[in-house]
Amino acid sequence: MNRKTLVLPAVVGLLAPVLAACGGSDAAGDAIVVGTTDQFSASADTPAPFDPAIAYDAGIWNVLRQTVQTLTHIPRGGGEPVPEAAESCAFTDTENESYRCTLRDGLTFADGTPVTPEDVKYSIQRVLDIKDEAGPVGLLANIDTIETKGENQVVFHLRTSDATFPYKLATPPAGIVQKDKYPAKTPREGFQVDGSGPYTMKPEVKDDQVVKLVFTKNPKYKGDLKILNNEVEMTPFPDAEAMGKALDDKKIDMMTRTMSPEQAQEMLAEPKDGIKLTEMPGLAISYLGFNTEDPVVKDKAVRQAIAQVINRGSIASKVYGSTAEPLFSLIPSGITNHTNSFFNKYGDPDVSKAAKTLDKAGIDTPVKFTLHYTTDHYGPATKAEFELLAKQLNASGLFEVKAEGTPWAKYRPAQSKGEYAVYGMGWFPDFPDPDTYTAPFLDKDNFLNSPYASAAIQNTLIPQSRREADRSAAAETFAKIQNIVAEDVPLLPVWQGKQYVASLDELTGVEWAVTSSADLQLWELGRGTAS
Repeated sequence: MNRKTLVLPAVVGLLAPVLAACGGSDAAGDAIVVGTTDQFSASADTPAPFDPAIAYDAGIWNVLRQTVQTLTHIPRGGGEPVPEAAESCAFTDTENESYRCTLRDGLTFADGTPVTPEDVKYSIQRVLDIKDEAGPVGLLANIDTIETKGENQVVFHLRTSDATFPYKLATPPAGIVQKDKYPAKTPREGFQVDGSGPYTMKPEVKDDQVVKLVFTKNPKYKGDLKILNNEVEMTPFPDAEAMGKALDDKKIDMMTRTMSPEQAQEMLAEPKDGIKLTEMPGLAISYLGFNTEDPVVKDKAVRQAIAQVINRGSIASKVYGSTAEPLFSLIPSGITNHTNSFFNKYGDPDVSKAAKTLDKAGIDTPVKFTLHYTTDHYGPATKAEFELLAKQLNASGLFEVKAEGTPWAKYRPAQSKGEYAVYGMGWFPDFPDPDTYTAPFLDKDNFLNSPYASAAIQNTLIPQSRREADRSAAAETFAKIQNIVAEDVPLLPVWQGKQYVASLDELTGVEWAVTSSADLQLWELGRGTAS
């Protein structure tokens, strides 16, 4: 039958759970096959793509989540983090500066080696020690010391209050790894991943490129997750069109990251026989980043003029249709403490206002620069998006811009080294909280390796926001952060996306297998009838 399914799981803290499906039957032999357009490769610049101390990419995190266990995790349907590898976790002081976890009894790695508090300490300390400049160290940088107590307890002493710390312990960089397989001071090269998570993983690699990942249920797993299948295969495809054809031919059971906007809109208009389309809330954003030390964009007047000229609505509608909407803040709608700070400052696109801004600052026009984007990381519409952005800027007469695409394997190292004055990036949240849309970009040791630094944000506002266990109580603080970003424009938000997943009718658990934060949870998938 023709079938279109629109399912909206809960966004943490905002929506009540709307489904209580318990998943389908066990896979009973046949592997569930999921497709992805994420590419996993190793190179001289990225020799250790799957090391939790290095990886800071949604696609790779989705591999690590299946294999490397964390102390806490976000429960099905959303909410505050709950114990995973731990039996219990809690702050032990009123200032949210000391966090204690007790490990589950009998916890082992997949090879049977016991998991100890020392392993937890070792795993997280190596992220801090390796301190990869493009890695996730910023998530854990507030840890002062890690203390082990007895046979099953670990205590994290934080430098400053951080009510979001339980969320950070649920992210892959806080994953528990084995000392004999992961060096203390250097990354583990290659594609192998070992942990105590719900699956073991076997990579199939050709010419330093992953062609298949096979996830097999870990019989030694002890944790909070219920695993509804025995085996899942993940197959990378060169583009969304190839992945879609594989689904049509029933060579895969589900399309994950990333369907094209055209595919989603076609399936919404004309459902395909035997295939269901599931829509989820999306918390992913797209934005422009600036190397604020580059001579072309060092003067914030140039960045403000770009913010004044671009037409987000046109980009969202012409390139992404119903799958995206304009975004006027780093914190997207659907997340607590969102404000439309850029619209409040700049209003609708206005070339004359942009011209006055540049003239007042003594900037000669047209301002010339290259608008960089990645060709193979955020989906097939990226090229059209950046060509339209360049067209908008050039049409103003104030800029002379060309759009230039580069594969992600070269793009990300070049961006983090400061080689691009203006560049496009996407962001999938580390966890559903306003902190993850601000600190990774604006704090010390930030994800972008950006030279931009606001003393007010780094020294006062971010620490202040983290003292609030009630996240809505930090509204004024986050409003100030968003207003500073709109004034200084170290980053320029463009759009916020929706998520669509296409799958065969017989596949169950799809609505739980991808969260609003784009986290992939393969253990939720099964075959048969959902109950």
